[in-house]
Amino acid sequence: MPELPDITVYIERLRPRIGGQVLEKAEVGSPFLLRTYEPALGELHGRRINDMLRLGKRIVWCFDDDLYLILHLMIAGRLHWKPAGPKACGVKVGGKNSPLAAFHFATGILTLTEAGTKKRASIHIFRSRDALQVHDPGGLEVMSCSLAEFAQVLTSENHTLKRALTDPHLFSGIGNAYSDEILHAARLSPLALTLRLEREEIARLLEAIKRTLSEWTERLRIECGEGFPEGVTAFRAGMAVHGRFRQPCPVCGAPVQRIRYAENETNYCPKCQTGGKVLADRSLSRLLKDDWPRTLEELEEKRTKN
Repeated sequence: MPELPDITVYIERLRPRIGGQVLEKAEVGSPFLLRTYEPALGELHGRRINDMLRLGKRIVWCFDDDLYLILHLMIAGRLHWKPAGPKACGVKVGGKNSPLAAFHFATGILTLTEAGTKKRASIHIFRSRDALQVHDPGGLEVMSCSLAEFAQVLTSENHTLKRALTDPHLFSGIGNAYSDEILHAARLSPLALTLRLEREEIARLLEAIKRTLSEWTERLRIECGEGFPEGVTAFRAGMAVHGRFRQPCPVCGAPVQRIRYAENETNYCPKCQTGGKVLADRSLSRLLKDDWPRTLEELEEKRTKN
């Protein structure tokens, strides 16, 4: 799922392309994409985009006459830009392997695609700014908060750090990928409980959040240049642990481990984050029970035997 760095760069690259531009036409080819019916999509035609906002992991277009469109890309939704010209004119919506939506401007066409069979991306249209609050999870803006504000939210409930960081009601814009990177940078276990953290650990975590998200936002800006971000992915070269199961940690060289659950997994370095302890993978640890390795040494010993 595109997270704070990805959404920030999307908005920065959209501003010079469609900011101040009139939406000439919007096409939606999937019946599951548009989740509101009033105001109608056609009411946006001929109206100008005068601002763009980030609302958690959502992109908001602010139109004339107090109209608002919210794009939520979810896990597999991506945006693509075609400058005005023959290629843009050839865009078709709704067919097999075609975009789910297309937004036509004098400057070009913005399309929305979604990989996979589960269509979760959504578009909502609202008639007033107050209505945006329905889609605001209310999470703290971590890039601008104080240590006191952060500590208050973090310790408001007793959760694992992984769950707390990825809860949009607690913190804005952090998802599965960057939470792994943040916790590695902070040298904290993803399963550490929020109410058991020392003040120094809380301060270290906030510093890691701001540093990690700032560094990755800048990396994505440099990677994109003046172009449009076409390679948005949760798995990037240069990440320390996310998506790097069994690969060496760039800090200590220990093999990165994982915890799998539902459709996600948490990646971490045992040496840097858990004192050498291998955290239980729900599916495998239940199967192996007493045979589940507790340390890196036990894990390597079992692999050698196999």
